[in-house]
Amino acid sequence: MSGIAATLQRRREKEQGIGSCSQAVKYLNQDYEALRRRCLESGSLFKDDAFPAETSSLGFKELGAGSYKIRGVSWKRPTELTSDPQFIVSGASRTDICQGALGDCWLLAAIASLTLNQEVLARVVPHGQSFSKGEYAGIFHFQFWQFGEWVDVVIDDRLPVKDGELLFVHSAEGREFWSALLEKAYAKLNGCYEALSGGSTTEGFEDFTGGIAEVHELKRPDAQLFHIIQKAQSRGSLMGCSIDITSSSESEAVTSQKLVKGHAYSVTGTAQVEHQGGTEKLIRIRNPWGQVEWTGAWSDNSMQWRQISSEDRERLSHRSEDGEFWMSFADFLRHYDRLEICNLTPDALSDDTVSKWALSKFDGSWRRGSTAGGCRNYPDTFWTNPQFVIHLEEEDDDPGDGEVGCSFLVGLIQKNRRRARKLGEDMHTVGFAIYQVRHGHTVGNVHLNKNYFLRHASAARSETFINLREVCSRFCLPPGEYLIVPSTFEPHKNGDFCVRVFSEKQANFHVSLCVCVCVCDQCISVCVSPGSDIKTSGFSITTCRNMVNMLDKDGSGKLGLLEFKVLWTKIESYLSVYRQKDVDNSGAMSSTEMRMAVEEAGKTTSPHSLRHVVSPLSLPERETVCLSVCLCFRFQSEQRAASDPGGSLQRTRSHRRLRQLCGKG
Repeated sequence: MSGIAATLQRRREKEQGIGSCSQAVKYLNQDYEALRRRCLESGSLFKDDAFPAETSSLGFKELGAGSYKIRGVSWKRPTELTSDPQFIVSGASRTDICQGALGDCWLLAAIASLTLNQEVLARVVPHGQSFSKGEYAGIFHFQFWQFGEWVDVVIDDRLPVKDGELLFVHSAEGREFWSALLEKAYAKLNGCYEALSGGSTTEGFEDFTGGIAEVHELKRPDAQLFHIIQKAQSRGSLMGCSIDITSSSESEAVTSQKLVKGHAYSVTGTAQVEHQGGTEKLIRIRNPWGQVEWTGAWSDNSMQWRQISSEDRERLSHRSEDGEFWMSFADFLRHYDRLEICNLTPDALSDDTVSKWALSKFDGSWRRGSTAGGCRNYPDTFWTNPQFVIHLEEEDDDPGDGEVGCSFLVGLIQKNRRRARKLGEDMHTVGFAIYQVRHGHTVGNVHLNKNYFLRHASAARSETFINLREVCSRFCLPPGEYLIVPSTFEPHKNGDFCVRVFSEKQANFHVSLCVCVCVCDQCISVCVSPGSDIKTSGFSITTCRNMVNMLDKDGSGKLGLLEFKVLWTKIESYLSVYRQKDVDNSGAMSSTEMRMAVEEAGKTTSPHSLRHVVSPLSLPERETVCLSVCLCFRFQSEQRAASDPGGSLQRTRSHRRLRQLCGKG
């Protein structure tokens, strides 16, 4: 399928609701209901060939073939491990998640927080799954958010076992398996179990909610942090915290007061109590190990509990070695280094009384020689990075502390990097910069060039460039028009990404250009991108190459300055044609407008040819191919006329190109 056809297909699916939280995409085209029904009818247990019970599903290095860590590992179903396996016992709870021999405490902390929000939990762990007779078929499914859409992941229930015990996550109760099966589904989504080793709790938070996560450095806490945590808790936000390490030898080292360094904890609650004539702020934390708890003030057996009212003590005190404990907020700031909060998307918040963020999203790519310009340290190429515009028009209703402006979060996610670990790749080092567009600079139709960035400083930027899946920062800026430039730290790094903006008020967010011509290493890539007056998802890579080839008279694969000038002039001319023939100013093309545009571009096209463009497409889809048709027909007409005076070859090629643009090969 061509690039444009694939884009149109994705657009159709999105319009039908596919990929939403209520209609997840079937991962690897595996239909849970159909597979389960087939197994029940045949009386057989499901075996997942897409994620087999083999070493390849465990890992590629430390858990790969030949590693001593997987010696003696076998795969068994819960029915082979206990006589009475249960999917969930008395509801999912934080004590169902105990870490095994995999360094994915970051994921388990996110799962533990997930259990605090039953609405979110029910989306990730669909109801109706069990080991009951007549219902059990050895197949389960879970749903995760992935870069803008929800996917439904099917697995069998064969789990890795060593010495009779589950190798990875398990429940403290022993016969409850939802958390182990959830971990397996997430491992399948990322390629293998080992791909889950090491990470940030925010990654798990986002894949369970579709939300956007922010990080607070506790050695430099916001003055309103406790209030922020309380507000996040009331909104159902997921929260985690951790203690930094200075060397690998400190990883998971236990302090004298039983806190674990380099380990991901869940923040599960807050409270305020009257204590010794004052108000004490408390915070509740859970260790996903299910054991090893804080022994300082406000720990389970500390004297502080005897110094508060019986009502508060009854409400809060919980004496059990289950990994969960209270500590004072002051001690929390003193001992922990980082707090992560995942803010939920509007569709994840069904309570209309809760304030909700406004969400804007755009997908993009960095490509060597075209749009992979690197950070501001590389001024010759930085301007070639993708550029996105956000219009902030309304100030916050409740600014707090007198800070007047527009509050928003920007998150830059790099896609599918965990799956690339098997290929020896890992996360890129990424970040972004934000520039205020001053009066006199028109961003809507122009990709700002090198000179602009040499003369203007950024208004804000990500706190750091870092090799995590996502970089996210919170900002408060005056109303105005801003340009967001996401990039890898070094240029020429290929990758796909997603930019999301969560704003307190609705913000207008779009690509900053109608036409972008990037020149890198003497290779020219021409692309048309969405703008305010033309609705198009852009040219595919193939279409771009075809346009360049049509003007490449010497066959060098490159365009000289004269050829480049001709190309640029033609693009501007045909964009003008598109706008002129868009009579109703809709930014889209009706069939009548399309005929006029194609003919104005210099090509008389038969109704039969136009039907190949119009008939399979709905109105919102036609504009995606129309500009390609105008350009390609005109280029072909001018470049091939000499070799084909009669026009028969041109008609054949034009007809074939139309079919390619429409996804008909």
